[in-house]
Amino acid sequence: MLRGQMLEGKKAVLFDMDGTLADSMWIWRAIDVEFLGRYGLTLPEQLQEDIEGMSFSETAHYFRKTFGLRESEEEIKAIWNEMAYAKYRDEIPLKPGARDFVFWLKAQGFRTAICTSNSRELIDVAVEARGLTDGIDYVVTACEVQAGKPAPDIYLRAAMELEVPPAACLVFEDIPAGILAGKRAGMTVCAVEDEYSAYCMEEKRRLSDYVIHDFTDLI
Repeated sequence: MLRGQMLEGKKAVLFDMDGTLADSMWIWRAIDVEFLGRYGLTLPEQLQEDIEGMSFSETAHYFRKTFGLRESEEEIKAIWNEMAYAKYRDEIPLKPGARDFVFWLKAQGFRTAICTSNSRELIDVAVEARGLTDGIDYVVTACEVQAGKPAPDIYLRAAMELEVPPAACLVFEDIPAGILAGKRAGMTVCAVEDEYSAYCMEEKRRLSDYVIHDFTDLI
């Protein structure tokens, strides 16, 4: 069975959030369109590719520099948090099978973590609202480490906090930058299909050790 093969020799399972555990990438295109529209700007088609893997802080810096915004990076992040908060609390669904898989892992004694490029505020409200609090041992954001994905920092931090060697960690990711982060941390990586990264599915397959459609493949 695929699940047994993936988890053989593993002690911890680390999840990206947006596009991996949660079907939430659609929110950010809408927010980017609205946010840039306030300045009379249109959304560049390559924007998502340009910011792939960046932390919330790195993305705010990119926006400020690229679009010549007057607001500080902290002000930009506050605006994004305000625009997205209710959506993360009330609207984003988990990927099919995600919650059942997380709690199955806990029942089997695996350590679990969420390793996200998103903001702490949005992830905390999403985890609580989706009933994942008791299923996740640790949450770390890319703003809390030196560099965002594809640097391995965020996954190495999670392994350290969970007291599990990197080689004993399995990572689930939806974008190439995240897959590279997990691989560079010395971990096994499973790619998760997602509509918003479908354009680079072949690259995801090439970079990862496994691929699943969603978590129902594992329960």
